[in-house]
Amino acid sequence: MWPTVALLLIGGSALIQVSMQGPHQRTLLRELLKDYNRMERPVANDSHTLTVNLSMILVQIMDVDEKNQVLTTNVWLQMHWYDHYLQWNQSAYPGVKNLRFTTDQIWTPDILLYNSADDKFDSTFKTNVKVNSNGFCQYLPPGIFMSTCNVDVRWFPFDIQKCELKFGSWTFDGWLLDLQMTDADVSGYMPNGEWDLVGVPGTRNEVFYDCCKEPYPDVTFTVTIRRRTLYYALNLLIPCVLLSSMTLLIFLLPADSGEKISLGITVLLSLTVFMLLVAEIMPATSDSIPLIGQYFASIMIIVGMSVIATVIVLQYHHHDPNGGNMPKWVQLILLQWIAWFLRMKRPGESATRTAPCAPTCAAAPPAPRAGASPIPPGTTPPSSRDFLQPASARPQPGNHGLCQRRLRRVWAGGAGGPGAGGVAPGFQGGTGDPQLQAILEEVRYVADRFREQDESEGVAEQWKFAAAVIDRLCLVAFSVFNIICTISILMSAPNFVEAVSKDFI
Repeated sequence: MWPTVALLLIGGSALIQVSMQGPHQRTLLRELLKDYNRMERPVANDSHTLTVNLSMILVQIMDVDEKNQVLTTNVWLQMHWYDHYLQWNQSAYPGVKNLRFTTDQIWTPDILLYNSADDKFDSTFKTNVKVNSNGFCQYLPPGIFMSTCNVDVRWFPFDIQKCELKFGSWTFDGWLLDLQMTDADVSGYMPNGEWDLVGVPGTRNEVFYDCCKEPYPDVTFTVTIRRRTLYYALNLLIPCVLLSSMTLLIFLLPADSGEKISLGITVLLSLTVFMLLVAEIMPATSDSIPLIGQYFASIMIIVGMSVIATVIVLQYHHHDPNGGNMPKWVQLILLQWIAWFLRMKRPGESATRTAPCAPTCAAAPPAPRAGASPIPPGTTPPSSRDFLQPASARPQPGNHGLCQRRLRRVWAGGAGGPGAGGVAPGFQGGTGDPQLQAILEEVRYVADRFREQDESEGVAEQWKFAAAVIDRLCLVAFSVFNIICTISILMSAPNFVEAVSKDFI
C-alpha cells in the first residue's frame, strides 16, 4: 500500500515539474530578451575583450578543383564564448538548464572564411545558439565551404596539397574580440576516393596593418591531403610507359617493311593525346611543370629523335650505289668501331676466304706471239663459261681474282691483245676471225657488266650494313635513355615510395 502511494506521489511531482517548465522558460526568454540588443558586444565592461574559441569538425573533402584551384569541404564550425547578458539563476527557473536562440535574436561573432570562393561568400547554415545558465554560448554552424587553394602540381600525380581555411572576424579587432583556436576534430571524417587526409593542423596568427595599431587575429586550419595515385597510374602512367617501350620496336622493324616511320608517328600522336588529357586537368600556370608533364615531354622528345634516327637509317638503307661511295671516316666509325662495340659482323665476313695468289701478276704467262699457238702445251684454255660466271662464283679476295681476269684477257686476246687481230682460243696458227673477235668483245662486255653489277651490289650492301649498325646503336641508346628517364623523373617525387606502398601494396 505505502510503496504504491509513494510511487504515485513521485510521479505526480514529476508531472507538476514538467508542466511548470513551460511558463519558466517562457518567462526567462521574455526577461532575457527584454532589453537585449544584438548589436551590443556582450561584455560587462566595454574595455574588456570578448574571447571566442574557434574550432572545426572536418566531415568530408568533397572536391579539389586543380583547374580553378578551389577546395570544397564539408565543415562544422564550433564557436564558444560567454555572453554577460544571457545568465540566470537556475534555481529560480526550475527545469530550465539551457536555451536556444536564433542568430537574429542574440549577438554572434561575425567570423567568416577569408579565402572563400563561394558566390555568397558566407556559405554557413544559420543554426540556433545553445546558451547555458552561466552565459556559455555554443554555436555550431555547418556549411559547404569553397575556399581558394594554391594547388602545387609540380609532383603530380605524387603530390601533397596544403589548402588553408582562414577564419577571422570581419569587423572586430583583437582588442575587442580575442579569437582563440582549438584543435580540429577529424574523428568523423569520411574518406575520399581520390585524396588521403594527412592532417589538419591549425595556427593562430595576428596581423598588424599600417593603418592601425590594433592586432587582427585569425585562425588558419591547413588541410593537408595526399593524392591517391592508383587511378592515374592505371590510366596515364602505365599507358605512357608502354608507348615509350613501343618506341624501341621502331629499331627492331626491318627497313624493307616500309612501316618504321608510320610506327614512330603513331606513337608520337598517342603521346600527344595523353599530354592533352593531362593539360585539361592541370591549371594553366607557369609556376611549375607537372611531373607527369615532364615525363610525357621527355618521352615525346625520345620518340621525335627516334623518328629522325629512323629517317637516317632509311636513307642509308636505300642509298643509291651510283650516288657515291661511303666516306672513309664513316666506314671507320660505323663499320669498324661501332660495329665492333655492338658485336656486329657483316654477312659472310666469317666465311673461309680463298688463299691469294702471288702479289703481282708477273708470273702470268706471256701473250703468245703472232702465228704461234696461243695455248701453251699442257694448259687447258679458258672457255667462254669462265667469262660468263658471276662475280660471286669467281674468286674475289686478294689479287687472285685480278690475276685470273688478266690471264683470261691474255688468253682471249691472243698475241695482239684485245682487238689486235690475235688468234682466238682453240685455234692453232692462223689469223683471227672477225666474227669470233666480235663475239669475244661481246663476251668481254657482258663480263664487265656483271663485274660492275657485283661492285654496285657490294656498295649497296655496305650502306645497308651501315644502316643496320645505326639501327642497333639507336636501339641500345634509346633503351638506356628510356629507362633512365623513367626512373629519374618518376622517382624524383618526395613521396613516391609512400604513394606506391599505400596504393599498390
